[in-house]
Formats: sequence, structure tokens, C-alpha cells
Amino acid sequence: MKIGLITLFPEMFDALLEHGISSRAVKNGLIEVKCFNPRAYAAGYHNIVDDRPYGGGPGMVLMAEPLRKSIKEARNWIGAKTKVIYLSPQGQVLSQKGVQSLSSESSFIFISGRYEGVDERVIDLEVDEEWSIGDYVLSGGELPTMVVMDTIIRQLPGALGDQLSAKQDSFSEGLLDYPHYTRPETYEGLKVPDILLSGNHENIRQWRLKESLKRTLYRRPELLSGLSLNKEQEEMLDSLMNDSISKESTDESN
Repeated sequence: MKIGLITLFPEMFDALLEHGISSRAVKNGLIEVKCFNPRAYAAGYHNIVDDRPYGGGPGMVLMAEPLRKSIKEARNWIGAKTKVIYLSPQGQVLSQKGVQSLSSESSFIFISGRYEGVDERVIDLEVDEEWSIGDYVLSGGELPTMVVMDTIIRQLPGALGDQLSAKQDSFSEGLLDYPHYTRPETYEGLKVPDILLSGNHENIRQWRLKESLKRTLYRRPELLSGLSLNKEQEEMLDSLMNDSISKESTDESN
């Protein structure tokens, strides 16, 4: 996978690309990443890339020409048909389903905006998709771009030590993840559930599924409405909901 980054602050991406899973993916040749700084393509002695917004108002707006020249250079490096993505609060909110869709691509160009945003004509002329990582505002698009990149890189075959890790992550099946434990068996008086020490793989699988459903029901119940559950999951969920109703009735009577 090739990724071109349009950014005024390429050094910010060192944190992602020089550590952890993403770093290994680069070293193992799973991804190639190159930054394109619009300042390198700006006119004038001071390489100015922003200007005041038409119509007045606070802040500055990134100019179209330096951005488009950066995108052109990125296309020359990657390929003309590369998908261009702009990270912005107006974009589609990222989900695991979206991540899986994006990870099927072979290349991307990400535009990291700054200040009040980019000239709308860049979006009209160059951008294929807009994505958001949530309903809040950051100082720039570099952090959202890194979030999207990290989620995509995790999906690449060979990026993780055990590819099952990606399949068992929270949201990979639409549910929150089950609890995880490691040594020692007892810590601060808290013990690892006996079933995880039993060696019975089927019982462990059922326990993990039930815990995953329980966490989703209690913490993010809205996720369940869009899922197509199998018979086993439906029966477990019904049992959990009945238990919850019984507990509420008991609490009210006390």
C-alpha cells in the first residue's frame, strides 16, 4: 500500500511511522509513505499557503494552488487514480466497517487541513471522500489522518504478529471486545475468571461471546440495533436482558 500525505507538518507523522505496528509495516515493506508539504509548492519568498477568507470572519484558509500542486506530486508518485481523502468534521464518521472498506484500497492521498480549513474548490476538484473521526474539532488534520492510517494498517495481512488480533478487536464483529487477562492469576485480590483457566476452549469461547454481548448491551446498546445476530447470540442477549430486568425489579423492591 502507498500513502501520500499532504501536510504542513510532516514531522508529526514520525510518532506513527517510527514506532509500533506501523513502523514494522514500513520496515517490512507492507506500506510506503511519503509526505508532500504545500509550502514547497507555494509562490513567493515566504512560501505563503494561507490567506484571509472571502466574506470576512476569523482565521485563515489554506489556498487552493499549493494544495493542488502537492496532490499532483503525490499522484505522480503513487498513480493518477489514487483515492484522495480529506479529513474534516463534515465527513462520514469513521467506523470499523468503514475501516474495512478503506483497507481494501491499494493507495491513498490524505489531505490534512489546518486553520479554518481548505479552499472549497480543492474539495470540489480533487477530493473523492471526506472522513471524520468524531463530532469535535481539532487544530489540524494530522491527528485524524494518523488515526485512520493506524486503523487501516492494522488490517493489512502481516502487519500484526497474529492476524487473529485484528479479527478479535472491538467492533470487528460489531460488538465491543471481551475482557482480557494475563499473569499473575491474582492481583490486588482480583482473580482471573476460573473459566479462562479451565482449558475448555468451547466454554471459553462462549464466555467471551457472552461478555462481549454484555459489554455492548450495557455500554453501547445502540450498536446492537444494526447487527444481524445468529441464534446463539440472540439467545445469549435475551438471557442478559432478562437478567437485567430481574435485577432492576429486585433493586426496586428493596
